[in-house]
Amino acid sequence: MVIEEIGPTMLILIYIAFVMGLANVCLLLGLLNSYWKTYKEIKSQFTIGLLYFGSFLLVQNILVTLALVVPLVIHMVPFKISSTEFGPQIVFILVNMIQLIALSILYKITKE
Repeated sequence: MVIEEIGPTMLILIYIAFVMGLANVCLLLGLLNSYWKTYKEIKSQFTIGLLYFGSFLLVQNILVTLALVVPLVIHMVPFKISSTEFGPQIVFILVNMIQLIALSILYKITKE
């Protein structure tokens, strides 16, 4: 059972992280809505950049939130990962890559 493998304290921390991830997703959706309304009014490069940045950050938060919950929902996914397994690491590599893209967009727009 999952609770016996990771312990109740870690399980609570994972659920707290999941709730914070959901809150982040909701906040990002609100921000994207606001950015979209601003873009429709002024159609500037900066608001396009904010839309790209917010979208990539939203994808990152969704992936991280799912990565936290999948092992709890699907008991076939191991929580203890050996150094020879590479499955969950791919998710976090994608998360970091998406974050890099988003920060690069923000940097480019800031420099213009």
